Amino acid sequence: MKPAAVSGGGGQADTVEDSRLPVHFFQTSDAAYRLHAQAVFVGADLLVYVWGGTRPHIGAIAAAQPRPSLANPQVTSATASVITFLGHKEDSVVKEVGEALAAALGANVVVTAGIHWDDIDAAGIAAVNAGCKELIGLLKAGLADSAA
Repeated sequence: MKPAAVSGGGGQADTVEDSRLPVHFFQTSDAAYRLHAQAVFVGADLLVYVWGGTRPHIGAIAAAQPRPSLANPQVTSATASVITFLGHKEDSVVKEVGEALAAALGANVVVTAGIHWDDIDAAGIAAVNAGCKELIGLLKAGLADSAA
């Protein structure tokens, strides 16, 4: 099956229905360091792919699950296991996104990320980090009503 094309921007989420699962698309607002995410619920579980830059790829993978907070069992937290491919730096991205979504949605979450800009400087890295936080907010808000 050929994937359906989606467009969206400025913090908007689009849903594309194929014959089986709805795919949710998100992107951050910074045009210079824009990040994108696609998310799909697989039953009650969530699969998310985050990418940005000139060479999207899979640099790291996290599997996160919700659990009671160690500090306050009345609060839902999350824990994640991370695999990072040699030479990649997306481990903190997948861990942060996975844990935030697992805790917020009460779902098992798998996140992959591949973000690359050639010769990115410290200001660019700071912009990407800010974009990751923005993307988490967009994902949480956009997926809250879809969580099983």
